[in-house]
Amino acid sequence: MTGHALSIDDRCAAFEDLGIRDYVSVLDLQTTAREEMIQAPGLGDRVFFVQHPAVYTLGKRGGRENLVVSERFLAEKGIEIVQTARGGNITFHGPGQAVLYPIINLERSRIGVPDFVYGLEEIMIRTARQFGVETRRDPKNHGIWVGEKKIGSVGISIKKGISIHGLALNVCPDLTPFTWINPCGLQNLSMTSLEQQNNNTFFDPNTSMERVKNMFFKFFCEIFNFNTQGQNL
Repeated sequence: MTGHALSIDDRCAAFEDLGIRDYVSVLDLQTTAREEMIQAPGLGDRVFFVQHPAVYTLGKRGGRENLVVSERFLAEKGIEIVQTARGGNITFHGPGQAVLYPIINLERSRIGVPDFVYGLEEIMIRTARQFGVETRRDPKNHGIWVGEKKIGSVGISIKKGISIHGLALNVCPDLTPFTWINPCGLQNLSMTSLEQQNNNTFFDPNTSMERVKNMFFKFFCEIFNFNTQGQNL
């Protein structure tokens, strides 16, 4: 898929639904897109929506020390561990979790890193509210929370002013794998989901994920003042 031209005064991104795809291939897709944007500054921004098969990812602050089960146990469960260059510590991705990866030239769009992180959290806050779930920020830990339970995470990596990685919101995943780690490096942290907060009733996973995807794209454009180019939505 080729990029599109973008003037310095115009914020426009191509939105792409990748379906369910393994973590490493999507990480490669992100890093390749960023390198292409570095080499050809006229290429436009891209935003990927995806779900991953079960995987643990490690951040720049590490994370293996926050496993509370053996790596052999995880291998038997078919869950791999992948090192990344994003910020933060260990986290889990799996089916039923909505992930958004904005490959954005922040310098060109004049978006500061703190504002970008705040905006990613805001996307999740507004999305959760559409499901009747009120969330909050934690000044000490990025992401969003329902009471003392975490429901959404943020982690980014920036090179030459261009971001990769992004946000992950628990819509209706199996939360059990979160109990095999200290999520985000935080001990005694419980995770929750939109499904759990809706008492697991009248919650259709396929319909709900489609709603979340559309809300992510809508709120991304509203919060960061982007125009859309929808592809494969």
